[in-house]
Amino acid sequence: MNTIPFNQLAPLYDLLADEIQPAVERVMASGWFILGPEVAAFEQEFAAYHGVKHAVGVANGTDAIELALRVASVGPGDEVITVSHTAVATVCAIEQAGAVPVLVDIDPQSFTIDPAAIEAAITPRTRAIIPVHLYGHPAAIAPISEIAARHNLLLIEDCAQAHGARSNGQLVGTFGHLAAFSFYPTKNLGAYGDGGAILTNDDRFAERLRRLRSYGQTQRYIHAERGVNSRLDELQAAILRVKLRHLDEHNQQRRQIARIYDTHLREVMTPTEAPDVHHVYHLYVVRHGARDALMQALAQQGVGTLIHYPVPVHLQDAYDDLGYRPGSLPVTEQTAREILSLPMYIGLKPHDVERAARAVEACSRVLS
Repeated sequence: MNTIPFNQLAPLYDLLADEIQPAVERVMASGWFILGPEVAAFEQEFAAYHGVKHAVGVANGTDAIELALRVASVGPGDEVITVSHTAVATVCAIEQAGAVPVLVDIDPQSFTIDPAAIEAAITPRTRAIIPVHLYGHPAAIAPISEIAARHNLLLIEDCAQAHGARSNGQLVGTFGHLAAFSFYPTKNLGAYGDGGAILTNDDRFAERLRRLRSYGQTQRYIHAERGVNSRLDELQAAILRVKLRHLDEHNQQRRQIARIYDTHLREVMTPTEAPDVHHVYHLYVVRHGARDALMQALAQQGVGTLIHYPVPVHLQDAYDDLGYRPGSLPVTEQTAREILSLPMYIGLKPHDVERAARAVEACSRVLS
């Protein structure tokens, strides 16, 4: 029996090798590897794809969030509202900026931040909201934007899992004051190493971001402020330029895989897609009351799965000092006990999707 892995990156490389290899060779032959013409071209193309003025390449998605906060002068003593049901990087970045993460509950259907929970968490110290567009499904960005505007709060979108996703026809990453992206290799737009970017329409933010990412330099060896070393390299930018041209096509393939799952799955709760959004299925996440047993049974059937995320940030030992306890975020906690991510990647064959779905159905019936 052939195993169906949870994820594979090689099939996508095989599809694009004839374009990626010349891009890599172009960089290697140029002798320019940091902040050169490939980064500049990718920044222009990524900004143009989104219809915004500026994209600033950085080293990774965590730095993208941290620098977005820093460029807007969010720091010590300031509160930033986000979710616990996210990769820990979101919260890590807030703390790296010196700010205080305020974690709120999620909507049980979309798994993204609950706008009502945002409203309830706002205090005089609140400076920013970071909605996470999780699993490829946009957060409820219209009401979130309204809340941010009404309370004069900075809105930073975490788009690490939602490249190309849309809300009411508009691409995520274009609603807030700033937006942070990760190009970790498994993302819908993934590099072959770490990488990230920040989008903004604010000229002053963009100018300062370009300083901050390179030690606060205004020119070589001249430093206007204290910055960091967070630069997207030329090799990754060249690869991302190739992949960006195929992003919408590949997102459509992910949606086709999701439709196969949707057609066959009845024994588990499948992902929802709100009427006004375009889900890009970075992950295909189902729910089952006996999740751990289902995961084990699927492994025995040769179907790889993962959990995103098994322990919410507010219950992690590393964040015990934030003061949350079991029961603090009930929807988040129940979700974490029930979710399971099924195989989803470019190159996953339809017959393997069907086989994985049949295995989920069979194992779920036994566990019911």
